[in-house]
Amino acid sequence: MKIRAVSRFLGIGLVFTLAGAGMMAMAQPSGDSGAAPQAGNAANGESLFFGTGGCSGCHEIDGRGHDFAADLSDEGTKQATIIRNGVLHQPAGGGRRGGGRGPAPVRYVDIVTKTGAKVHGLARNEDSFYIQVEDMDGRWATYEKSSLKSLAEAGSAAPTDIATRFSGAQIDDVVAYLSSRKARDFTETVKASPKSVLPYSGLLHPNPANWPTYWGNYQATHFSNLSQINAANAHQVRARWSTPFPTTNGGSQGSPVVVDGVLYISTPGEVEAIDAATGMIKWNFHRKQDVKNPSQNNPNSKGVAVLGGRVFVGTLDDNLIALDANTGRELWEVRTDDTMSGAQLGCAPLALDGKIIMGMSGGEFGVRGYLDAYDPATGKRLWRTYTIPGPGEPGHETWPGDTWKIGGGPTWLTGSYDADLHTLYWSVGNPSPDDDASGRTGDNLYTDSVLALDPDTGAIKWHYQFTPNDDHDWDATEANVLADMMVKGKMRKVMLHADRNGVYYVLDRVTGEFLFAKPFVKVNWVTGWDAQGHPIVNPATKATESGSVVFPAGSATNFEAPSYDAKTGMFFVEFNQSQGFATRGPQQYERGKLYMGRGSGSGIAPPAAPSEQGVEALDAKTGNVLWKFPLTRISLSSGVLATRGGVVFASAAEGEIIALDAKSGKLLWHTKLSSSIIASPISYSVAGKQFIAVVADNMVHSFSLAD
Repeated sequence: MKIRAVSRFLGIGLVFTLAGAGMMAMAQPSGDSGAAPQAGNAANGESLFFGTGGCSGCHEIDGRGHDFAADLSDEGTKQATIIRNGVLHQPAGGGRRGGGRGPAPVRYVDIVTKTGAKVHGLARNEDSFYIQVEDMDGRWATYEKSSLKSLAEAGSAAPTDIATRFSGAQIDDVVAYLSSRKARDFTETVKASPKSVLPYSGLLHPNPANWPTYWGNYQATHFSNLSQINAANAHQVRARWSTPFPTTNGGSQGSPVVVDGVLYISTPGEVEAIDAATGMIKWNFHRKQDVKNPSQNNPNSKGVAVLGGRVFVGTLDDNLIALDANTGRELWEVRTDDTMSGAQLGCAPLALDGKIIMGMSGGEFGVRGYLDAYDPATGKRLWRTYTIPGPGEPGHETWPGDTWKIGGGPTWLTGSYDADLHTLYWSVGNPSPDDDASGRTGDNLYTDSVLALDPDTGAIKWHYQFTPNDDHDWDATEANVLADMMVKGKMRKVMLHADRNGVYYVLDRVTGEFLFAKPFVKVNWVTGWDAQGHPIVNPATKATESGSVVFPAGSATNFEAPSYDAKTGMFFVEFNQSQGFATRGPQQYERGKLYMGRGSGSGIAPPAAPSEQGVEALDAKTGNVLWKFPLTRISLSSGVLATRGGVVFASAAEGEIIALDAKSGKLLWHTKLSSSIIASPISYSVAGKQFIAVVADNMVHSFSLAD
């Protein structure tokens, strides 16, 4: 329904809110406010709300109605007098005196642009320089005030005649109905069909102006085809806007998703939709954590997925949630696991056609890892594939006794997808306990592996294990980049993977065949690979109680994004080369507690050469290093973004965002942010202007060329 058609109805002005204890309505009749309370009929009020009263022309309850004004699904948590004032569209408690407290008046505006275009619509958001307007057809747009020919008030959007159009009994009935509404009913909201913002075709063939998935595309190249910013003008990049977003549960390590000028970003339990050109907030969503494991670790969110009209996000206490992408209102949630076991949902989901693929974390807790698929419309689980094979399944023989039950193998970083092969590629994390492999002899499949799966069933087509019997906490959850390139004289569909264990791999993604591997930092744990691609492990580097020297330490790279340019064949990655000292110690498994097997080390680590870290460019066909750019400090999550303009943008834990020449690694530009960066940059464009965005300390920063 268009706004013009509903503006006369009860609704747009009902935005007055006040926290208070929930109580059933005993509404006063209209007229004398001192009259005795009189109970209304909630059933009659519901019929009026969704029928002749026209309230649902502006308001929503449980997915029914419109989003022009407040969601009233939980209106009954307020005091009855506050609900009544809202029905009458009267301010609660004296209006907006005292510094502008309370919501701003909801109003229409008339705009005339400098080109003469006329816009009449609802003022959705405004600051001193910009105004967001929803026009008569429900389209949102942001205008810079200084660029307009005129901006005029066009009247209040709130109805002013409720007391005369409704009888006293009808008002009592509506108040009674609203008072009965204590919370959103997900059995009803799941039936909603929100207006699509990103169809599957937009994921399959992404618009270069968008950044529609965690990696930017299904191939996980983390590469932008935008070229407005190039090696010649990158020094002119300037800060455009910065917007903080709230969090009470943890931080963001995420890459934002951008669709048609709207940026979606998350922290645990929080999601915001932000105007990607100005930083103005369109909507925000908060979900309090229901249950917190006392041993909870890594309280972070890596992002969201968007499909159709829904935004999908996970929580630390294992709720997978679907929101209306247009309003931020919750449509459904499903509890996927018990967080008291150690399981968490920090992964950014991957949206496929009719499926939401969701990974999990918990490898440090001895949780048996898995990968899930859910119906995007209902939240129904479609399949679950365990990463640790059970009895009778291939690979179960690589686990002694019952160690498979607490074997780890989390799936906490987003995978990639080949639509032509209809194959999903997802990497698996470390075995459990992390550092003590003495009780889990064998390869420990499918930990530290990549799985190729049938997205319809979750069946495993093939696997390749990067690190067998890992006792260095080398999760293999890094990006699986899909490319087509010539390898050994033959054009192949390949998968490129720079692993935490310090080795760059090229696999045939059709068959899983090992093509070649080459270290991109100093390694000593592997001396070569056999004909099947199985690594020949140096036993002197295995973790012991007294300690062993191993390269790399911790991680040579991690979930910080690499970037691949298919045109030049260059693969860019942040790296860390340093010496480690691997120790282990006995630990008894306790459900829901950290299960690391990490020893104190009775030996003394030998002197180590200074570590080296920075950005590397590799020849994707050979793994040869083409250039390096040193950094003082990187993190396990700050990564790189290459663009068609020949620029590589790198983020660093020291708080720098850096632009490098993709051909040579030469520094083109850099700027210091106010906090450490533990996320990877992305690029998008709005109205022909290219932006670079990155998250730092729960603030989104966006950059563009100077005007």
